[in-house]
Amino acid sequence: MIGRLNHVAIAVPNLAAATAQYRDTLGAKVSAPQQEPDHGVTVVFIELPNTKIELLEPLGETSPIRGFLEKSPAGGIHHICYEVDDILAARDKLKDAGARVLGDGEPKIGAHGKPVLFLHPKDFNGALVELEQA
Repeated sequence: MIGRLNHVAIAVPNLAAATAQYRDTLGAKVSAPQQEPDHGVTVVFIELPNTKIELLEPLGETSPIRGFLEKSPAGGIHHICYEVDDILAARDKLKDAGARVLGDGEPKIGAHGKPVLFLHPKDFNGALVELEQA
């Protein structure tokens, strides 16, 4: 069901500083910051030859990233994103297998302009999993 690794997301307390570190220290190609109000984050993508790194900074007081950073003030890996061919079919198969889909279970449009869903970390060895329709 899952396809290629789309990205690994890292929550950061300061997006500008983290972007500069990847760009200036590691020599990575980075995107411009992109606000995603529906998800409560501002994101930057680090482009790698085989995948991407997504840097996440809280956007607004109710951002889910804010709570993550309260527990891990220096930041850290937040989630891993896999591509799927059909997000609704993947959701239904996962739910039938007992996996919990976060939120209302309906896909939202993610930072790449494609439907995404998140799966409960307790169902996937402690890792928050994002599915993105390819």
